[in-house]
Amino acid sequence: MTTTATPAPATPAPATGRSRASDLDGLRGLAALSTVLFHVWQQYHRYDAAGSHPPIDQPLIGAALSFEVIDLFFVMSAYLLTLSYARAAIDGGATRTARVFLFRRAVRILPLYVLAVLTVWATRNPDLPGDWRDLAEHLTFTHLFDQRRIFYTLGPSWSLSLEVCFYLVLVVLGPLAVRACRPLRRRGARIAVCAAGCAALYALPWVWIAVAHHGLGVPHTDWVVYFGPAARFGGFAAGMGLAVLTTALGERGRPRRAVALPLTAAVLAALYALSLLSAPENAAFTYYHPLASALWAVLLYATLRIRRRTVWNRFLTARWLTLVGLCSYSLFIWHEPVMLQLHRAGLLPAQQAGFPLAVLLVLAAALPVAWLSYWLLEYPAGLLGRLKDGRGRPREFYPEAPPATA
Repeated sequence: MTTTATPAPATPAPATGRSRASDLDGLRGLAALSTVLFHVWQQYHRYDAAGSHPPIDQPLIGAALSFEVIDLFFVMSAYLLTLSYARAAIDGGATRTARVFLFRRAVRILPLYVLAVLTVWATRNPDLPGDWRDLAEHLTFTHLFDQRRIFYTLGPSWSLSLEVCFYLVLVVLGPLAVRACRPLRRRGARIAVCAAGCAALYALPWVWIAVAHHGLGVPHTDWVVYFGPAARFGGFAAGMGLAVLTTALGERGRPRRAVALPLTAAVLAALYALSLLSAPENAAFTYYHPLASALWAVLLYATLRIRRRTVWNRFLTARWLTLVGLCSYSLFIWHEPVMLQLHRAGLLPAQQAGFPLAVLLVLAAALPVAWLSYWLLEYPAGLLGRLKDGRGRPREFYPEAPPATA
């Protein structure tokens, strides 16, 4: 008599670095698509003496379509860029020099950004000298501080000005944190120092907004006040805090599927409720961005720290979505000029009822442009970031060095 052994059920492996990268690509893709949807929504959201007239006059649907995700970009960026500093401060080790860090950030964002600014500005200023101040401010990332021109040329690029501010802050505060933690013998003390710094940075926009809105009565349309670094740094601070948390926990604190999936659903529901309640007369609107930043950080934690992958992770790693995520920066840069060009050519529906069709038309035009932009400009420029190692030495002379990370 023979018996056949019953194989033990396979245990799903924890998320790997590649799967986490795919999750991030999926999140970038979702955020980029949501940004396009939001800006088409703004294009069709009209106002008159009788009040606001959204393209779809249904608050529940409108809250989903007008969902803002810019804080997710900030949280993800800060999380990824702060990880090396957090690991060096808490567990020791080296970090990239400021020169290498800024060089890699420059080759990542500048070639595409400069080309887009020059192209769009030239088409809108056919007669020289044109609005030369607008061009100068965009090329120096200072349009964020110009109440009149903050949304000129490339409207969404105000967020890139914030990114550049964050890079400059990080190359100062990151090494300071490492230096401050180095004399501390207890790991818990080093974690506490890093966490306290992130908490202080996260508190900054709350205080700034409270003083501006409640204390000084600054209107929400003062873009410099409410779109500037002091008001919008909550997203970066939340991402920095997430980097410190994941470094502090190490392989511990990974939520199980039974916890991670409900937590993800709860965060998405809270973000939707925040969008639904976000009207100028209430606190959800006034403090929307620091609140949303904290929620996005929790979502990233539940997504990236999961022990076993969930249906949410499988959705994020769908091939079509990760491909959109791959060219998300190009889509972010080009979608508004493409949308406005379609509008000027009369190719978008004139009536608000045509909003759904307008979304499809903008995506149909912007996605191929973004894909070509990625392969013709972003990808080749990104290769430049691999020419130097972490100490700024030419990488080709050190073949044993590991591949560069983003």
